[in-house]
Amino acid sequence: MSTELVKRKNKLFLILGTFFLTNAIVAEFIGAKIFSLEATLGFNPAKIILFGETNSFNMTAGVILWPFVFIMTDIINEYFGKDGVRKLSYITVIMLIYSFIMVRVAMGLSGADFWIGSGSSKGIVNMSSAYNSVFGAGLMIIIGSLVAFLVGQMVDAFIFTKIKDKTNNKFIWLRATGSTVVSQFIDSYVVLIIAFYIGGTFTFKQVMAIGTINYIYKLTMSIVLLPLLYFVHGIIDRYLGKAN
Repeated sequence: MSTELVKRKNKLFLILGTFFLTNAIVAEFIGAKIFSLEATLGFNPAKIILFGETNSFNMTAGVILWPFVFIMTDIINEYFGKDGVRKLSYITVIMLIYSFIMVRVAMGLSGADFWIGSGSSKGIVNMSSAYNSVFGAGLMIIIGSLVAFLVGQMVDAFIFTKIKDKTNNKFIWLRATGSTVVSQFIDSYVVLIIAFYIGGTFTFKQVMAIGTINYIYKLTMSIVLLPLLYFVHGIIDRYLGKAN
């Protein structure tokens, strides 16, 4: 491998890793907001009955970014293998833990008097309480998120590599979709089971129903974004090919 190609691959890993890490951290923190997909698109609630529970597409805002995280996982796996995914996943978990700790420290700071009342014009009585309510995810939610992320990434990388080897490096869509089907299934249910079933008051049926709605959305978005995977793959091939 030429020196120029090594430099290009190192730069590529840095860019992909930075984007991967940023998306994962942002997804965790914007996940505090629960949004209605139907209302956002101007439709009436779907009212889907699953496991005896009536549900609509009400999801955490974090699901907007998670499909991109899993696509990045596939791209990183494509060019840097399981070791590359594993390395970035461990770094991301460490940085997520660090981020949660720093947020907890910020929550414990006493708000300045003028700031606490600065949201009164917008109907916010106490800015400090509002801040803590938005960022104060429970411990079990944090644990559930970290476990779901790490397990999902490891499974995604493993299945992706297995399919890639079995198909002799052909059919990108197959290994990307196949790995995502399983990894996003794990990601959708594990966090809910740990945070809201084991550590909360949700029934198992509620967890399964909400998890299924989340899984349908994530899987659909991952399939819709397949052209993006091919697009990025083509750009990277041209970028690395110049150095061969």
